Amino acid sequence: MAGGAEIKAPSPNVNGKAEILKGNFEPTAIEVEPLPPVVPENGVDKPSEKSRNIVLGRNVHSTCLTITEPEVNDEVTGDKEAQMAGVLARYRKNLMERTKYHLGYPYNLDFDYGALAQLQHFSINNLGDPFIESNYGVHSRQFEVGVLDWFARLWEIEKDEYWGYITNCGTEGNLHGILVGREVFPDGILYASRESHYSVFKAARMYRMECVKVYTLVSGEIDCSNLRPKLLANKDKPAILNVNIGTTVKGAVDDLDVVIKTLEECGFSHDRFYIHCDGALFGLMMPFVKRAPKVSFKKPIGSVSVSGHKFVGCPMPCGVQITRMEHINVLSSNVEYLASRDATIMGSRNGHAPLFLWYTLDRKGYKGFQKDVQKCLRNAHYLKDRLHEAGISAMLNELSSTVVFERPRDEEFVRRWQLACEGNIAHVVVMPNVTIEKLDFFLNELVEKRSTWYQGNVQPPCIAAEIGKANCVCALHK
Repeated sequence: MAGGAEIKAPSPNVNGKAEILKGNFEPTAIEVEPLPPVVPENGVDKPSEKSRNIVLGRNVHSTCLTITEPEVNDEVTGDKEAQMAGVLARYRKNLMERTKYHLGYPYNLDFDYGALAQLQHFSINNLGDPFIESNYGVHSRQFEVGVLDWFARLWEIEKDEYWGYITNCGTEGNLHGILVGREVFPDGILYASRESHYSVFKAARMYRMECVKVYTLVSGEIDCSNLRPKLLANKDKPAILNVNIGTTVKGAVDDLDVVIKTLEECGFSHDRFYIHCDGALFGLMMPFVKRAPKVSFKKPIGSVSVSGHKFVGCPMPCGVQITRMEHINVLSSNVEYLASRDATIMGSRNGHAPLFLWYTLDRKGYKGFQKDVQKCLRNAHYLKDRLHEAGISAMLNELSSTVVFERPRDEEFVRRWQLACEGNIAHVVVMPNVTIEKLDFFLNELVEKRSTWYQGNVQPPCIAAEIGKANCVCALHK
């Protein structure tokens, strides 16, 4: 356009009219503005300890890495790149150290995904329905559906009878499974044991569902003798049940067959209840454990979810959710923008996660996972027996690799070993990467610490109420 000519811009205006820009307007010019100042806390530059009421965990802001602006001549000096490389190197060293002392959370840290490094340069997004390709072509649906088919075989449902997707975490699997149940039965009541994962009760709040909490046995398993009267009190409304395939704290497995029998005996026909199975950790382990209640779509269940970053060992949070095709239509809606259908919780979905899951499943296969399960159960029994030998109260459910024991008195010890605690108990989740040597190292340190915690009249706590008298070795129950 000729210099000096005026340009009408459809930008914000004065008195409702378009502003007239002069001919010297340069669209590529960048106006240099001062950076926004750092907002001080309580009017001072350094955070005040009194300003933070820490209830859970520690103050992460005291250790956070501040983002700083590069110097003007940084492209020449490269100081910024060198500084960032140093930060990342120290962070990697910290990760290696913390991984050595990781026992309380159910993550399998035994993996090597070097072969997938070549794919980290792509923005892989599986937005929309896994089974309907959208206009976005950089996806991994072929891997995602391969993973879903593998789990469909595991849980005994035909390809044309299921629908599912790879979620961003185990919680999303629970949110989706319970949402499907709510959509199938809009007036249904959600029943869940008190030891169900917190995401189940989060779902109830999000969907504004009536939720009935059911008592548990000392093992952590749902108490069907308590479930029965609560079902009978609401016979006029359909039942939506969360069944735990391994509870969060004690690793207890609800007996699916007993739950179904209880429903039937209370007068609930199969078309008046929906069961979601939360198999976050043990959903992949149970099929390889003898005498374990079988999770199968040949039974009247509605959905199953499992985490991918736990027993499988995916390096980022993810999960698998599978439900019946007949149910998913209540959630599905066509999205023209995607040229696909959507029935998921989230919009964009991590397209790298299916690659990691597919890689592990294809490399290990059913036999590889069976071997891992046997190793975990064997090492968990070893840990439980060693704890008892050392005079420490401990419990291990028959179908679990979660060893529950008395909570250590020293919170620094808890943080060092990254133990998950609740009340008077803590637990260690034995995963494929947890070796006998690592367990011995932990046990020796625990025994040494206890010798300083409990001296004179100071005695270990009684945790019989949490783990049963038979497992408690306190002064009262030796």
